[in-house]
Amino acid sequence: MSSNTRAKTPAVAQDDDIRPWPALWSLVIGFFMILVDSTIVSVATPAIMEGLGAGINSVIWVISAYLLAYAVPLLVTGRLGDRFGPKRIYLIGLVVFTLSSAWCGLAGSVEVLIFARVLQGLGAALMTPQTMSVITRIFPPERRGTAMGLWGSVAGVATLVGPVLGGLLVDSAGWEWIFYINVPVGVVGFILAARLVPTLPTTSHRFDMLGVFLSAAGLFCLVFGIQEGETYNWGTIAGPLSVWSLIIAGIVLLIAFVIWQRINKGEPLLPLRLFRDRNFSLANTSITAMGFSITTMTLPLMLYAQTVRGLSPTQAALLLTPMAVISGVLAPFVGRFVQRSNPKYLAVAAFAGMSGALFWLGSILTTDVPLWMLLLPVSLLGLSSAGIWAPVSLTATRNLAPSLAGAGSGVYNTTRQMGAVLGSAAIAATMQSRLMTNLGGGAVSTTPDVDLPDEARAAYALSMGQSLYLPATVIIIGFIAALFFAKPQQNRIWEQDAGSAGRKDSAQEKATDSSPVASENYR
Repeated sequence: MSSNTRAKTPAVAQDDDIRPWPALWSLVIGFFMILVDSTIVSVATPAIMEGLGAGINSVIWVISAYLLAYAVPLLVTGRLGDRFGPKRIYLIGLVVFTLSSAWCGLAGSVEVLIFARVLQGLGAALMTPQTMSVITRIFPPERRGTAMGLWGSVAGVATLVGPVLGGLLVDSAGWEWIFYINVPVGVVGFILAARLVPTLPTTSHRFDMLGVFLSAAGLFCLVFGIQEGETYNWGTIAGPLSVWSLIIAGIVLLIAFVIWQRINKGEPLLPLRLFRDRNFSLANTSITAMGFSITTMTLPLMLYAQTVRGLSPTQAALLLTPMAVISGVLAPFVGRFVQRSNPKYLAVAAFAGMSGALFWLGSILTTDVPLWMLLLPVSLLGLSSAGIWAPVSLTATRNLAPSLAGAGSGVYNTTRQMGAVLGSAAIAATMQSRLMTNLGGGAVSTTPDVDLPDEARAAYALSMGQSLYLPATVIIIGFIAALFFAKPQQNRIWEQDAGSAGRKDSAQEKATDSSPVASENYR
């Protein structure tokens, strides 16, 4: 490897032996697997409830525990990749994820399953930031848009394929196999990544442990309070502890976290200077709304299909097939398109389309709506999803200096996952609230094998439709943020050819202390 790549600041790797595309494809396998696990449980929820004798709120914790354990460490794991090398951290995370997946399948109670899902989330947190970091460092700027297009398409397709794959596995082999399937995939992914992902330069980091505590405690209190609020009727949990005191404590801790990041004279967990870049800030806002909405929209539809319409898990999951196919086919073309044009316009149209599709879908969930009519808004969701992932991820990372690749990708993935965690908690509270309201306080099982009376079926359909209005509303935040994306100046993108990498090391180190970007690339 050339002397340039051994510099203190981790510039883009220029070794002739590095093959960017095989390296990216090997990382895509693991990235796809961990994102599938963010949504695959939604279609298996009724089967897990029946198999483990658990209630709906307990099973939603199977989703939330994974997302929470995934989101909280991301700010640290991005730095771990910078410090010890993204390849090494990725492989460690893949081992943790694969072994904990096997434990999930072996779980004999919902409590054990939740704990195993926490470990799974930790493995995913180790892996995810390394994928974006490697893309930023091994692809030159003129090819990064296409690479981000592939990364974005994987993110979009995985979150949509999860329920379809889950339905097939639940029907054919049992809910345990939504976790067992990860074991052989993890082994293959490990072998390929070990052989194809390059070993990149590292940079020493100090780790902000107070920041880790404040962010983890704040997010946990907020998520637990929101998700369990309906269970405790938004009142007392135990002694003086109430739902609202927990939520307020979470907000206070997160505010304290941001303040600490501002005054920390060492190396903060969250480099606030990253947000001086307008597009990085706006893209993080947009992807938070997307993470919230993509996580919340699947569960109401799956419960409606299986509980109200009596569909099997596979049949229910097939309702999402148009979304997965359309998103998967279009996403690579979107990546190439946004590399040559302003990603703002496509992102704005896509966010608007997703909000409209969710409002449309929620309004037609009735006991007797023809199933083919559901495929129309679902198809629009796929079209819209394809236009979001690549434009937003490219907007977020396009202006980052290589020295901030790990931190930037960690922040970006953290905001996306924070949206997903809050969405998982919020949709649980929303569905319970709507069911209580529309059923008049009655308690009806949510397992699909229960023969519901007509009035209860209608109430369930109405409740699930109304629940979809939550992600439909939140995604508007992403739309508003995308409206203010600044136009990129293509000819001033960060230059990172082999000849300039070494000369710019000192400038990069100086920029790391003062600015999140190497140059002003946006007007």
